[in-house]
Amino acid sequence: MSGCDGHSHDHEHAEPDDTNASLGASLRPHIDFSGVQCLNESRQNSGRDILKLYENRLSSAPALLSQEDPDEDPELLLIVPFAEAVTMKSLSVMSHADAPDRDVTAVATAAPRTLRVYANRPNLDFETVRDLAPTATLSLVPPSHQFSDEHGAGAGVGTVDYPLRPAGRFQNVSEIALYFCDNHAMPEGSGGSNDMDDTDEDRIQTEITYVGFKGKGTNMRRNAVEAVYETQGMKKDHKVPGSEYYGREGL
Repeated sequence: MSGCDGHSHDHEHAEPDDTNASLGASLRPHIDFSGVQCLNESRQNSGRDILKLYENRLSSAPALLSQEDPDEDPELLLIVPFAEAVTMKSLSVMSHADAPDRDVTAVATAAPRTLRVYANRPNLDFETVRDLAPTATLSLVPPSHQFSDEHGAGAGVGTVDYPLRPAGRFQNVSEIALYFCDNHAMPEGSGGSNDMDDTDEDRIQTEITYVGFKGKGTNMRRNAVEAVYETQGMKKDHKVPGSEYYGREGL
């Protein structure tokens, strides 16, 4: 089984006014917020809450945290549907874990390290994504990289845009799933299908404060499909349409 490897280290620092044409415009207006869900979030709807407006991307609250359980991996699966098909060019992830101005009395958290991206793969859960080949895998920079002046223009704080490649796999996207399989407090390669059962280390919660997408809309409305799941099929629920007329009037 594969762990959190095969990373892409390619990223660009976002422009202060979000006008980097090569990365596209914000896709937030195209998100179907009513359908956003996040597995293993510690607070209901916190995954939806970090899909913030671009001007609020640097805010530390609200934040998405994995559930607090020292014996379980701090993984998160954020599923984001779009109201219309979109072309995705890049995404941005930010965490205030280990930020210089963080309250020293706050609960220890860690920023995500590895992100597996799945385009147009509905009905995902942890059991599936742990062994399913992703559309792309990204290695996320540690928070110290985002809170330094090394790449900025003096502000000291900024988001990082990760280009999504190959580009052909991110066209006509109606749903994107983001699997954060580990964080920077975990041994590298221990997330995903590789667990930490053979270690005595407690798991530290994963914290994310912003997720954003850039690209363009296609003006193609997404067809909503309502699926009804059953634990045990009943014969009466699986009749062939029109079968009640068989044998009547020569049919």
